[in-house]
Amino acid sequence: MNQPNGSTPLQQDVSRAQALSYGVFSLPVIIGALGFFVDIYDLLLFNIVRIASFKELGVPDNQMQNLGENILNWQMIGLSIGGILWGIMGDKKGRKNVLFGSILLYSLATIANGFVQNVDQYLLLRFIAGLGLAGELGASITLTTELLPKEKRGIGSAIIATSGVMGTITAYIVYSVSGKDWRLCFFIGGAMGILLLFARINTLKSGIYDATKKAHVQMGNVLMFFNNWNRFIRYLRAITIGLPVWYVIGILITFSNEFARRFGIADFDQPKSLMLQYVALAFGDMGAGIVSNYIKSRKKTLMIWYGILALFIFLFFALKGGGNAFNMYLLCMGLGFGSGLSVLYITMSAEQFGTNLRATAAISIPNLVRGFLPVISIIFKTLRGSDDSNYVSAAWITGIIVMTVGFISVLYTDETFGKEMNFVEK
Repeated sequence: MNQPNGSTPLQQDVSRAQALSYGVFSLPVIIGALGFFVDIYDLLLFNIVRIASFKELGVPDNQMQNLGENILNWQMIGLSIGGILWGIMGDKKGRKNVLFGSILLYSLATIANGFVQNVDQYLLLRFIAGLGLAGELGASITLTTELLPKEKRGIGSAIIATSGVMGTITAYIVYSVSGKDWRLCFFIGGAMGILLLFARINTLKSGIYDATKKAHVQMGNVLMFFNNWNRFIRYLRAITIGLPVWYVIGILITFSNEFARRFGIADFDQPKSLMLQYVALAFGDMGAGIVSNYIKSRKKTLMIWYGILALFIFLFFALKGGGNAFNMYLLCMGLGFGSGLSVLYITMSAEQFGTNLRATAAISIPNLVRGFLPVISIIFKTLRGSDDSNYVSAAWITGIIVMTVGFISVLYTDETFGKEMNFVEK
């Protein structure tokens, strides 16, 4: 079996017969799907309630965008820091322990969000929520990757990702049905997280992880990403592949109301565009998982989805949102479907690294992708100028930069489909 430079096969028995008994609808996948559902509900709830909550807190209209970007950026910084911390813990203490700790932290922080009285409190609590939210998805994907047979890993991960993004749809529905009561939306999100803790009690452990732990291998040493050139490049490429997803979510969709205004489109509802984008993202994630399984290639599927995403980014700007709200919603859905490459790069993050660094990689990489949003925002802000006169052109130039970096990373990334997971980083 070929291994990346800096890796070595794990010799211990890792209960392969046990792994083969799990299917794509087994307990680890179902619980992982529920966990990501709550994770995404809480993660993107701020994007949905941002305008309504700012109005109640007395934020002037001309400050809403800058304050919104600031809070979102601090949430993403929390995700980046949390991704590294939870990742290390996932390798040192076990995948299951990370799931419990991260859920408890973001659930309590989300409930506290419902009590905020000013923007400073809002920012602090979104940062803390980001720290907690960082652990859920990567730990679930890591556990699923190690428990499922290699032929089912992609589908299992797609089910988790697809179920997860339905959390955004639920957040939008709760927001609409509650009469746009943003505080209630936060309370419900936190309560769902607490309930999820009880569901996690029966989450299964990974035999591969247990065998590696007994072998006294160095676990969760984040410095190992930097003491081997091949491993560092693998890690960096895994991060940059995912950047276009958060360019779309964090720039084009989160501030789609700003683009609609500049495109001359009236009666455009930003929370609705976010919800529709995630409806399409659910189909994109599932589609990418199925296609990668069918053609037996993660890398080729990534190339296909990059092409789809590039097409809809081009149409978004070339057609100026399509000229009306309905067409712009359709374009947002196209962007969402193309963003379905997220399930691939997260799955590949777990598949590329040995068991002793797998959780550190799989948890930190998607969160560092999210954490790069402030960098993308800085590029966007710099290009658009202090008076926002180049707002639209700055957005598409930023998109070209992000897509180019990501595409180059895809070209040089190794194929991981069907790769055995019983190896360690040395």
